[in-house]
Amino acid sequence: MSSPRPLVAQEPKRQRGRLRVAAIIEASVELFKEKGFDAVTMTEIAARSGTAIGSLYRFFPSKDALADALLLQFTTLVTSELTELEKKVSGMAPDELANALIDFSESLRAQRNFAAALLEERGGRESRRMEFREFMRQRIARILRKSIPDLDASRAKTMAIVILHSLKVVSATEQETPAARALILTETRKLVRLYIASAVG
Repeated sequence: MSSPRPLVAQEPKRQRGRLRVAAIIEASVELFKEKGFDAVTMTEIAARSGTAIGSLYRFFPSKDALADALLLQFTTLVTSELTELEKKVSGMAPDELANALIDFSESLRAQRNFAAALLEERGGRESRRMEFREFMRQRIARILRKSIPDLDASRAKTMAIVILHSLKVVSATEQETPAARALILTETRKLVRLYIASAVG
């Protein structure tokens, strides 16, 4: 991943400004979910957030800049959660590690689906998608190697890819009933546990 970028074009120096940026972010998320990225205007975001249009443009010069800020928030959150997980995995049993990875994925499901939809709607962002995919594979591989010290790097990278695809199965069950989704999640946990256990020497 590239080095962190500022969330806004002009960083607010006062608490009032920080609250204003938070309100803009919240309003933009709501509107993008309701209407889609293309249909939303900066005027609507300003109105929903109770922000003067001039102030909105001072913090976010364009709708694309605002979308970039939302995506940056998501990647920052993912990075933070993975860092915390990596601190805890040393010595974890396969079932504990499988549960930790699935719980991590589930805790970010809503944000991940929103970020994916935002990328899809904007178009022309395949390079960013590929960059994020590679970042996730590298971090999961690192977590696997920390939990299973004798796992070689190549096997860890392959396992990370398989595990991430397995987690996508759960993410793709939004249209299922709650009972069906719970069952799919339980079965996925079993699969990931067995798969990780197969790598333990």
